[in-house]
Amino acid sequence: MFAAMTSVALVGVRPRQVRVEAHVTKAQEAFHIVGLPDTAVREARQRVLAAFAASQYRLTGRRIVVNLSPADLPKGGTTYDLPIALAVIAASGVESIPSVVALGELALDGKVRPVRGGLGAALVAREVAQICVLPAESAGEAQASGHDIAAAATLTEAINVAKGLDGGAPIIPAVGPSTPATELAEVRGQLTARRALEVAAAGGHHLLMSGPPGSGKTMLAKCLPGILPELEHDARFEVAMAWAAAGRPRPVGAPPPFRAPHHSATMAALIGGGSGVPVPGEVTLAHNGVLFLDELGEFPAHLLDAMRQPLEHGSVTVARKGASVEFPASFQLVAATNPCPCGYSGDRLVSCRCGPRGVDKYRRRLSGPLIDRFDLQVRVSRLDSTELAGPPGESSDRVRARVIAARDRQMRRGHLNRMLSRSDLDGVEWVSKARQLLERAVANQALTARGWDRVRRVAMTIADLDDAEVVSEAHAAEALMYRGSV
Repeated sequence: MFAAMTSVALVGVRPRQVRVEAHVTKAQEAFHIVGLPDTAVREARQRVLAAFAASQYRLTGRRIVVNLSPADLPKGGTTYDLPIALAVIAASGVESIPSVVALGELALDGKVRPVRGGLGAALVAREVAQICVLPAESAGEAQASGHDIAAAATLTEAINVAKGLDGGAPIIPAVGPSTPATELAEVRGQLTARRALEVAAAGGHHLLMSGPPGSGKTMLAKCLPGILPELEHDARFEVAMAWAAAGRPRPVGAPPPFRAPHHSATMAALIGGGSGVPVPGEVTLAHNGVLFLDELGEFPAHLLDAMRQPLEHGSVTVARKGASVEFPASFQLVAATNPCPCGYSGDRLVSCRCGPRGVDKYRRRLSGPLIDRFDLQVRVSRLDSTELAGPPGESSDRVRARVIAARDRQMRRGHLNRMLSRSDLDGVEWVSKARQLLERAVANQALTARGWDRVRRVAMTIADLDDAEVVSEAHAAEALMYRGSV
């Protein structure tokens, strides 16, 4: 007999329908899984047979063939255990089970364990208009789809849910990251850096901070999520899909992501990769949010050079033998670095021990093209005792209100300023002195062609923060100040 269920494979962040077909005949006992399975999928037969026995289903003297279609798409992980079990039971004639969308790992005692891809399965279920049966933890993630989801704690419960005899187990809500942003009022002094952080938040600009250890670079970066506006519905859903593809549940209502990978991260961890079908890296987990690279000079050069594509295009393509996929990677890059290996080059109190050659070698780790992609480059200096003992600065809520107002102005133009094209920039009204200021910077070789556009974008953001219709000389001068070498 023959039966089929539906499951899902995540290719990049896009769910693809997988048809799980089972053919069961009375013959010499065997269990074959075909359709380009990896080792974990091939081992599903042992988990499925043990779950059958634990659930009082005995399929002896049967030849079972399971096909995962499309056969040219690599299948990996334990995702297909539950749909394989449902299809085999239906094909054997033991239970009459209608076709459903399902995924889940089976334990040897018949329990259903969570797997990644719950949100993708719900989207496929909505597309094919079928019931979606998932483990309780995966069902919480899938609720973001708006489709009716049923949770199952055991194989027997999954069968009853598919037959409409049981409402299923309670759904466990998805739990997202809970690390709160640092309050901006806790930052003492650093008026230039605070202002640059506000401008970066308002326009979505990339920010590079350089300064000695303990000057507050990391603290400032951790304040950024607290002054960013909430994501709109479509952006929240994109983030949830990106995290689901990486097997990390995230509520759709969670704040913008903030990722801070260590400088020892591998290429696959940062950009994406893995064997078979690639999985997202940190640049995709930071999609529609912030990617913070602390100690930028300690990152290997090949990792930093790999950042250029996502910075320019808002996506990254990862090619492997099994598949070539495109991941979304439109993030705001914030980085912090010391000016030299000891960290005290240019410090007014502590002498640098590196020497000119050591400083030059350290700075050459950061390529010119990468540095040029930072819209804002700020020197963060050591605080003196007066600043440390001084009153707190503006709170995150007050700065966030200005950021939201500036972004509202930008969205009426269609995009954040960071994303404006050259034709968009050419249509902006500038006072003559402001334009002359930029032209002199280009003539003095202080600006590259890329820098010309980036300064104009930053100047527009500063004008938006001032609620100004025209970019003034003061706006242009402040934007040029942020292009100084760090």
